[in-house]
Amino acid sequence: AATAPGKKITARLKRTLPVRGPQAPTLSELMRWYCLNTNTHGCRRIVVSRGRLRRLLWILLTLSAVGLILWQCAELLMNYYSASVSVTVQFQKLPFPAVTICNINPYKYSAMKDYLSELDKETKKALETFYGFSEGKSKVRRSVDEWNSTGSDFFQQIPLLKVEDFSRTATDLHSGQKRKIEGSVFHKDSSIVNSGDSNDIIGFQLCDANNSSDCALYTFSSGVNAIQEWYKLHYMNIMAQIPLETKEKLSYSADDLLLTCFFDGLSCDKRHFTRFHHPLHGNCYTFNSGENGTILSTSTGGSEYGLQVVLYIDEADYNPFLVTSTGAKIIVHDQNEYPFIEDIGTEIETAAATSIGMHFTRSRKLSKPYSDCTETGADIPVENLYNKSYSLQICLHSCFQKAMVHSCGCAQYAQPLPAGAEYCNYKKNPNWMYCYYRLHEKFVKEQLGCQQICKDACSFKEWALTTSIAQWPSTVSEDWMLRVLSWDKGQKLNKKLNKTDLANLMVFYKDLNERFISENPANTLVILLSNFGGQLGLWMSCSVVCVIEIVEVFFIDSLSIVMRRQWQRAKKWWNDRKRGSSGKAPQASDVERQGHDNPVCIDEDLPTFTTALRLPLPQDSPLPRTPPPNYSTLRLETAFTEQLPDTLELGQH
Repeated sequence: AATAPGKKITARLKRTLPVRGPQAPTLSELMRWYCLNTNTHGCRRIVVSRGRLRRLLWILLTLSAVGLILWQCAELLMNYYSASVSVTVQFQKLPFPAVTICNINPYKYSAMKDYLSELDKETKKALETFYGFSEGKSKVRRSVDEWNSTGSDFFQQIPLLKVEDFSRTATDLHSGQKRKIEGSVFHKDSSIVNSGDSNDIIGFQLCDANNSSDCALYTFSSGVNAIQEWYKLHYMNIMAQIPLETKEKLSYSADDLLLTCFFDGLSCDKRHFTRFHHPLHGNCYTFNSGENGTILSTSTGGSEYGLQVVLYIDEADYNPFLVTSTGAKIIVHDQNEYPFIEDIGTEIETAAATSIGMHFTRSRKLSKPYSDCTETGADIPVENLYNKSYSLQICLHSCFQKAMVHSCGCAQYAQPLPAGAEYCNYKKNPNWMYCYYRLHEKFVKEQLGCQQICKDACSFKEWALTTSIAQWPSTVSEDWMLRVLSWDKGQKLNKKLNKTDLANLMVFYKDLNERFISENPANTLVILLSNFGGQLGLWMSCSVVCVIEIVEVFFIDSLSIVMRRQWQRAKKWWNDRKRGSSGKAPQASDVERQGHDNPVCIDEDLPTFTTALRLPLPQDSPLPRTPPPNYSTLRLETAFTEQLPDTLELGQH
């Protein structure tokens, strides 16, 4: 079917009419069109300025403005994730914190002798061998159960050693023989690998049960530290095999520990304390634990309106090898927090009145992207073994315990048990001690990954403590006070009290000022956008519409032009390949199709005269001129070959 003449003319106009604007065929034409039509004055001045010097100056000014905008916007983005700290002080009635109290001696030594008789015997033998200490024939009653048999075998495997010279030989306590030191030597007092100067150093050697050549000697510069560390290792092994109900009976009851109690000027008793069993400190008692749903509060500051207790320490029933100090340990904490007494507990002296004044502070940090903290710990891939609110210490201890179970096959005694795990002991896990020391070494060096996984909590409460100590009871009141306390507790104690068995504790708010420290975003989204607009208007006289225009021209239109040019090249290559394979010469229609379709004429109407005038002239064709007249056309006979009849009649007349 023949094509209409109008459509042919429209198609030819599309191929030949020059294109301007976003649909220009080349990037240079697109950039020129953008500079002439944009609202940013610098780009327009680059095109319309006359003279190279002036154009160069406008190019430098425009590029400098763009650089300043990018720099300022980067600063704004960095400041967007910063936070400002605000401190608010409120004067109000404050909730009283939970106060956990433990005796430094976890279990009554008189009740533990049956379980510790073999260990105590080996310890006394070490003191006699190394230091000549002797207290005569031991009268410690031997136990007939399995504790002694299993312990004795293990004491032979891991005895105390005395390193005497530089030849890496040591004297075995149990056999008295000398043995060669294999493996690494670790100096525990300073956590530095011993370079070889090991003269008169006490320690013990741990070896891998599966590889006897893989050993490590742990040494101590002080014999006291060495014997205590060795004693604690065997002590934990023994305690791990005793049922929890039995251990609670071996420790101190509330009646044993508490002599008197006052809170907020009113008398209190053991019903206000909640017992929980700590692996290393035995029975501990928490005042105001909140387990019954009630949390006590105070409306007056000062020592008379806080907690006042008198504790019975019973120094005579202390384990002489396990603890070397006398008194109690306390920790002030929130009702939802676990009391890490072994980490941050405060020791209370005997024969003294200890006053602890508190300042209460609540802190709130912003989470991501402002800081790397966690709200509830749900995003931390570590199981909480303590059933308390998340804290960094809970995460670290839980992470180490999980690694202990995974690497050693059993759990460390000082931390809660994971589901399905058991505490380490010599019977089931003869290699646990060596594995524990190796694992703890990696934990301290941050090689287990726990410090990288665990994060600080975003919200926490803190009680800043100020401690003061005074002699108690005084010399003049000592006699009658001890008599009265002995009378009150005489039926249970059956002996006269000594002031070194007592400790007076007072915990109170110094004032009722609650400090609230919070982080707030330094910038909001509205402020950020306003700052962006100010920078764009200051340096480029630009707005949001200008930014959209830049995105459209420099990204969308430029990409469209590049893709269109690539498509044309691929199409031309394909046509040339087809002609080469068929052997046909290029036709005029093929040449015409090589040009691009001009998007100026987007409708199907016939071209107008104005549109035709916009057509460019061929480059090689001469300019059109009016041709000279042909005078032969004035002759009628040549113009009209036949004469009409009416003109013939006129000619005859």
